[in-house]
Amino acid sequence: MKEINIALLGFGTVGSGTAEALRRNREFIERQLGCSVHLKTVLVRHPEKYAQLELLQGVHVTADFQDVLKDPSIQIVIEVMGGIHPAKEYIYAALQRGINVVSANKDLVALYGPEIIQIALMNHVNFSCEASVGGGIPVLQPLHDSLAANRIDKIIGIVNGTTNYILTSMTDTGESYEAALAEAQAKGFAEADPTNDVCGYDAARKLAILTAIGFRANVTFDDVLVEGIEKIQQEDVTYARDMGYVIKLLAVALREENGVALNVYPAFVPKSHPLASVKGAYNAIYVVGNVVDDVMFYGQGAGSLPTASAVMGDVISTIKHIHNGSTGTGMILTDVRRIPFYSSLKLKDSYYFRLVVDDTTGVLASIARIFADNGISINEMVQKRRFEKFAELMLIVDTSPRESILRVEESLKLLPTVKSVANIIRVMSHEN
Repeated sequence: MKEINIALLGFGTVGSGTAEALRRNREFIERQLGCSVHLKTVLVRHPEKYAQLELLQGVHVTADFQDVLKDPSIQIVIEVMGGIHPAKEYIYAALQRGINVVSANKDLVALYGPEIIQIALMNHVNFSCEASVGGGIPVLQPLHDSLAANRIDKIIGIVNGTTNYILTSMTDTGESYEAALAEAQAKGFAEADPTNDVCGYDAARKLAILTAIGFRANVTFDDVLVEGIEKIQQEDVTYARDMGYVIKLLAVALREENGVALNVYPAFVPKSHPLASVKGAYNAIYVVGNVVDDVMFYGQGAGSLPTASAVMGDVISTIKHIHNGSTGTGMILTDVRRIPFYSSLKLKDSYYFRLVVDDTTGVLASIARIFADNGISINEMVQKRRFEKFAELMLIVDTSPRESILRVEESLKLLPTVKSVANIIRVMSHEN
C-alpha cells in the first residue's frame, strides 16, 4: 500500500489534536484514501519533553526544520505553530521545495494569504487553510466551491468564541463584563492577556480570510476597521434585552455599489435573527448570496479536536490531489489584485446611545438639538435611571452614516450637561 508521510510543525492544542484525530480515525481515513497515512516528523522547540509521549511513539521529534525540509519522503507539512515568524518562513520554504502545506494559522493567512497561494501555484503544490476560520466549521471550501454560482453580497460572522462566551454570560447570568471575562479566563476560554480577543483583532483576521475567499479579493487584516467589546457593560446588555436584542461581536463584510466595507464591532442583534441564538464559545457565519439567499454555518469555533477535524479534512483533500497528480489546482483561490474599498464612515446603521447627564431641565432639548443639527432622527429616548444629581438616558437613533454619529459623539462630549457618552453601539435591523 502506498504511504503518505506527513510532518507536523507544532504540538500544542491543535497539533496534539491533529495527531489524536489521525490515531483515532486512521483505519477509516486510510480506507477512504487507499493508502497509509503516516505522521513521520514533529517539529517542536524542546524535543526532550515529548520523548515518553505515547501519541508520538515511532515519530521523529526534532527542533530542526531542516529535518523536515531535506526529507524527500515528506509530502505534506501541517503548520499549527501560530504566529507570523518562523511559521511564514517554514511555509514558504516548504512550498518552494514542492511540499504541500496545510495550515491553521489565521494570523499568517489574514496577512499573506493571496501571496502564499501564488507561491503554491508557482510550485504546483497545494496550500489549504480551512482551520484558520471557525475551528471545526467547514466554511472556506463551501464559500469557494459550493457557493461559486453566487455573488456573495454579505458575510456576518460570530467568529470569536471568547467574546461570545463573555457576552453570553453577561446576558444569561447578569454578570458584569469584568466578572464574565474572569470566568472565561478561569475556564480556559480567554487568555491571561485577552486583548487579541476582546479588542476584536482575532475576529478581524478571520473576517479578512472569509472576505478574501467569499469576495474573491485581495483582502488583508489591515483592511478591517475594528471595535471590541471592552466598553460593553451590564446596563447595555439589559437595555438590549428589554428591547428584544442581544449583543454580539460581529465581523461584517458588505459589498456596496462602490466597493467592499469590512468592519468588526459589537451590535444589538434582533432575537429573531439566527445569529442571536449562537451562545457560549460557538461560532456561526451567516452568508448572503444573490442566488442562494441566506445560508448559515454553525459549530465549534475552536478546540483541539474540532480544529483538528478541519486540518485533517484539508490533509485528506490534499492526498486525493496527490493521487490524481493535480496538486496546485482546485485550491481555494483569491485574486491578487486589490479591490475598491467603501468607506466605513459612509455606512448607514441605526445606533444605540447611553448617556449620563445632569438631572436638570433643558438637557433633553439640548441633546435633541445636536442630533437634529447633524440630520439624525431620534426614534426613542428614555430616562432609565437616576443617581445623585445625574440621570442615565438611552437613545435609539434612525439609520445614519457612521461619520455623522462620530460628529454627534464629539458634540455631546462638549455639552456641559453631558457627563459621559457611556456607550454607542450599532443596532442591526430586522431585515439584515
